[in-house]
Amino acid sequence: MMQFQGSHILSVAQFDRESVSRILDVAKLMIPYASRQKRCHVLEGAILNNLFFEPSTRTRVSFGTAFQLLGGFVHETVGQESSSLSKGESLFDTARVISGYADVVAMRHPDMYSVSEFAEGSTVPVINGGDGANEHPTQALLDLFTIEAEMARFGKSIDGLNVVLMGDLKHGRTVHSLSKLLSLYKNLNVTLVSPDALQMPTSIVDVLDNAGHKITITDNMAGNLDSDVVYQTRIQQERFASTEEADQYRGHFSLNKRVYEQYCKAHTVIMHPLPRDSRPEANELDVDLNDHNNLAIFRQAQNGVLVRMALFALTLGVDEILQKHEKPVTWFSNKQKSE
Repeated sequence: MMQFQGSHILSVAQFDRESVSRILDVAKLMIPYASRQKRCHVLEGAILNNLFFEPSTRTRVSFGTAFQLLGGFVHETVGQESSSLSKGESLFDTARVISGYADVVAMRHPDMYSVSEFAEGSTVPVINGGDGANEHPTQALLDLFTIEAEMARFGKSIDGLNVVLMGDLKHGRTVHSLSKLLSLYKNLNVTLVSPDALQMPTSIVDVLDNAGHKITITDNMAGNLDSDVVYQTRIQQERFASTEEADQYRGHFSLNKRVYEQYCKAHTVIMHPLPRDSRPEANELDVDLNDHNNLAIFRQAQNGVLVRMALFALTLGVDEILQKHEKPVTWFSNKQKSE
C-alpha cells in the first residue's frame, strides 16, 4: 500500500487495491462530519491553496468544503489571469512560491500533465483536480465510492459487475481514471458506448483488457445498457477544435425515462460526473429521471466531499486521530434530518 502522508495525489496509477480500500474506508469515517452529526477540527490552523486554472464549480467547491469541514482554512485562485502564470511565470516557480504559503494544494489546469509539473516544484502535497484530458483521480475515487455504496443496496460488490461507460470517452478524463481503478477489480463486463470518433483511447482499453475484464465496444445503446451501472459523460466541448465540431455529436446518446425502461435493468444505477448538458440539442441525461431512485448523480457529487476529506486526512497524516478532534454541532441543519 502506498505511503499517503506527505505524498502527491496525481494519478490513479499510484494506487493498488489496498490503497483504494484505505481511501474509501477513511471516506466512510467522514460521513458524520459531512452530514453535520458532528464537527471535526483536526486540521485547525492548516491552509489549503485551491488553484483552479480551468472553470470548475463542483470540484473546486468540493475541495474547499472538504478542507473546511476538517477545520482548515482555504485560499483560492481562480483563472490563470488571476495568477502570475499570465506574466510568464513557470509552473515550477509558481509551485515553489505558493507551497510556501500552504500545507496542501489542490490544482486544476487545462494542460495535460501540468499538475505533475507543478508538483515537481511544490514543497507540500499536491492533489490533482483534473489536468486537461489526462486524469481526474479524485473524481474516479468518488465514482468508485459511489458504485460501491449504490451496489451495496442490491447486495453486490464491485467485483463481477456489469458497467457501461457512455458518451465522449475519448476526451472524458473521468472515464479514463475510473477505468484504471476498475482494472484493480475482478471479472467485470465493461461496455464502451460512444461514436466511433469518440471511442475510449486504446491505451485505456488495454488497461481493462490486461486486467482480464470482458470488453464490448459499440456505438449503439440498444441492447447494451442492461447493466448494473450506466456512467454517462457529456460531450467535452472544451476539448474540441470548435463548437461546430462538438455539435456533431450532441444528443446521440440521450438517456431518458423511456430509454431507461426499454434498455436498462430495474436496478441499473445511473451516474454522471456533472455538469450534465440539459440544452435541448444535447439533453444527454433527461430531467424526467430526476426523481428516479436509481439516479445517483447528486449522491455522487456529495460523495466527492467525503473522498476529498479522506485524501486531506491521509496526506496530512491525521486519519488516525479524527475522533480526538470532534465537537458537537450547535446549529440546526436539514442535513441531519436526511440521515
